[in-house]
Amino acid sequence: PGKRRRRPMSGQRAAPPPEQRGGGGGACCWALPTALLCAYGFFCSVRPSEPFLTRYLLGPNKNLTQSQVFNEIYPVWTYSYLVLLFPVFLATDYLRYKPVVLLQGLSLIVTWFMLLYAQGLLAIQFLEFFYGMGTATDVAYYSYIYSVVDLNLYQKVTSYCRSATLVGYTVGSVSGQLLVSVAGWSLFSLNVISLTCVSIAFGMAWFLPMPQKSLFFHHVSSQQFSREMKVIDCKNGSAVQDCPDMQRTLVEISKVLRELWQDFLQCYSSRPLLCWSVWWALSTCGYFQVINYAQGLWEMVLPSPSLEIYNGAVEAVSTLLGKNALCPPVALALFSFLIAAAVYIMDTVHNIWVCYASYVVFRIIYMLLITIATFQIATNLSVKRYALVFGVNTFIALALQTLLTLIVVDASGLGLDIFTQFMIYASYFAAISLLFLGSGIYSIIRTYRRREQVQSRSPESH
Repeated sequence: PGKRRRRPMSGQRAAPPPEQRGGGGGACCWALPTALLCAYGFFCSVRPSEPFLTRYLLGPNKNLTQSQVFNEIYPVWTYSYLVLLFPVFLATDYLRYKPVVLLQGLSLIVTWFMLLYAQGLLAIQFLEFFYGMGTATDVAYYSYIYSVVDLNLYQKVTSYCRSATLVGYTVGSVSGQLLVSVAGWSLFSLNVISLTCVSIAFGMAWFLPMPQKSLFFHHVSSQQFSREMKVIDCKNGSAVQDCPDMQRTLVEISKVLRELWQDFLQCYSSRPLLCWSVWWALSTCGYFQVINYAQGLWEMVLPSPSLEIYNGAVEAVSTLLGKNALCPPVALALFSFLIAAAVYIMDTVHNIWVCYASYVVFRIIYMLLITIATFQIATNLSVKRYALVFGVNTFIALALQTLLTLIVVDASGLGLDIFTQFMIYASYFAAISLLFLGSGIYSIIRTYRRREQVQSRSPESH
C-alpha cells in the first residue's frame, strides 16, 4: 500500500529525514527500480490460465471431483494466507523487501509448475499452500518502492505499480480468452504461458536494488542500542553480552511490537476510521469468498465440457470497469445491498450470461467502494499507521473468511454445495447492509438530537 509520513500526534504530513530516505531525489534513483518493479508486477499478473482454473482442475488433466476442488482444495488457500500474513508482514520489513519479492516469484513458479505436473488431491493442496504464500507476499511488492523513492514521488510510483498489475491481469485474462475461444488452445497450454510469465518476473526481481532502510526495523541507532542493552543488562545480568546481533534483533522486534500496539490503539480510537475499517474487513471477507468460488458456480451453471466459456473476458471487463467524497454509512448500506442482490441473482438465475453480468456488477461495486474506503482510511495517516491499519483489516478479513470457509465450505464442516454457499454469501452481504443501515440511522438520529440541543440552548446563551 502507498505510504505517507507524519509526526505521530500531528495531522500534517512531514517529509522523512534524509537518513530514512532510500533513494534520494534524482530521477536515476527512482526510475530504474520503479521500472523494474512495474515489469515484475506486469509479468506476475499475466496469468491467462487463472480464469479457467476450476475447469482445468475438473477436466481430464487433473480429473478431480467437484467436492475435492470446492471443499478440500480451495479452502487451503484461505488457511495458508491467514497463517502466513503476519509473519510475512514482519519478515518483509525486517529483510528489506527484496528477498520477499523473490520469495513471491518463486512461490508462483512452484504453483504453476505443480499445476502442470502434480497429480492427486494432496499435491494440489500443497499447490494451494504455495499460492497462498504468493498472495501473502504480495505486501512486499507494494511496500518495496517506498523504501527507494522520496515522499513527493509516492503517489506517482504507486499509480505506476498498480497500473502495471492491472494491465498485466487484463492482458492475461483477455489473451487467455482469445487463445481458448479463437485459437482453440488447451488449458494446459495456458498454464505453460502463465509459468513462463511468472518465471520472467522472478528473473527481473533479481535486478531490483537492495533497499538500505525499511519502515519498522533497521532504525535502532548504536547509541539507542547501547542504552537498551544497559537496561536489559541490569535486569538479566551479563549473559546478554554473548550475542550482540541477536540482542539487536530482539531490541528491534520488541520496539516495533510496542510501537505497533500503541499505533493500533490510537488509530482505531477514531470512529470514522473504525467505521470504514469494519466495512472494509467484512466486505473483503465476502469478496474473497465470492471470487474464489465464482468459477465453481459458473461450472455448475454451464457444466458442458466444451470450451465455449468466457471466464477470461468477464474477469477482464470486471477488473477494468471496477478500477476506473465521503460516503456515509447509509450509502455503504445501499451499495452492500446491491452487492447482496448481485450475488443472489448469480445463485438463483441459472443462466451463464446472467451469472457473468451479475459478477461484473458485483466486482464493479466492490472495487468502487473499496477504493473510497482505502482513501478515507489513508487520509492523514502516517506511513507506519497506513501499513498497520490495512494489515490489521486484511488479517480480520482473512480470519472471518477462514471461519466462513471452515463452517460452510470445508469438508470437515458443513461442506455445502456451491448453490447453497452462494445463498449464504448473499445473506452475508445483506447482513452487512442491515448493519450499516442501522449505524447510519443511529448517526442521523444522534446528529438531529445534537442540533435540537444546540437550538434549545441558543436563546439561553443570548
